[in-house]
Amino acid sequence: MSITFRRYKLLSDFERVNEFIRRNFQRYQLGGNIPQPFWEYAHTHPYFNHNLTHRFGIWEDNGEIAAVACYELDLGECYFLTKTGYEYMKPGMIDYAEKELSKVANHQKSLDIYVFDYEDQLKKALLQKGYGKDWSAPITVFKYENGFHERVLPEGFSIITLEDENDFRKIHDVLWRGFDHEDEPDDDLDCRMLMQSAPHFRKDLTTIIKAPNGEYACFAGMWMDEVNDFAYIEPLVTDPRYRRMGLATIAITESMKHTHKFGATYCFGGAPEFYTSIGFETVCYREKWSKVW
Repeated sequence: MSITFRRYKLLSDFERVNEFIRRNFQRYQLGGNIPQPFWEYAHTHPYFNHNLTHRFGIWEDNGEIAAVACYELDLGECYFLTKTGYEYMKPGMIDYAEKELSKVANHQKSLDIYVFDYEDQLKKALLQKGYGKDWSAPITVFKYENGFHERVLPEGFSIITLEDENDFRKIHDVLWRGFDHEDEPDDDLDCRMLMQSAPHFRKDLTTIIKAPNGEYACFAGMWMDEVNDFAYIEPLVTDPRYRRMGLATIAITESMKHTHKFGATYCFGGAPEFYTSIGFETVCYREKWSKVW
């Protein structure tokens, strides 16, 4: 082996890492890597710090990516991604992450490193370096083989996709209210346009439930891995004024049925009890290990 290191180059490496993640992904995240849509969605999130992506590290073996150290949105957090068979490299990447991906506040550095519950070698190394586990959340999936649960749409509501209608003002309003921001929605529609700029974003997979008055009541973004057989929900929101009507369940189910037609066999959900209540199963756990120094 001839492992070399270099920094991430946003414009030329984005798609290379996309492909690296796809090719080294194991069903239900059992390979210790994030799903490809997680990586791509983060790059178009309004809070993603594009200015510091040069701090991402790339390790290559004879020109092929063997490992990546990156944050999801900004400094202070870290994910380690490795080529299949190169998982042994993760403990050795901790020092780099502490130097390049930690954040500084009140004259102290801090770093959160995300691992999966089965990564014993990495967790042992984190303990030795002074990290402690302070958070754990389930990774849940809905297996299409179990069948979809049909639910009746409330009277006057309708289901559309972004191909039918793509009103950025309405999208911004439902996401703003759905994520419980205070006050009324601002006028930053560019952040919603940015979220649709990803190379593999698909309008036909995003499901919107429209209220009788024309407002977007629920928004379910959906992604698909082009190599592996899964779908990925991001984001999912319901306007508080339309909650407890079953709209999110209907929107997710509609999007999952679309992805099933394109070859998906399961879909990743989130940690809230909502997902397990509609048939999502826990397949492993993601843990956050933290250190302040």
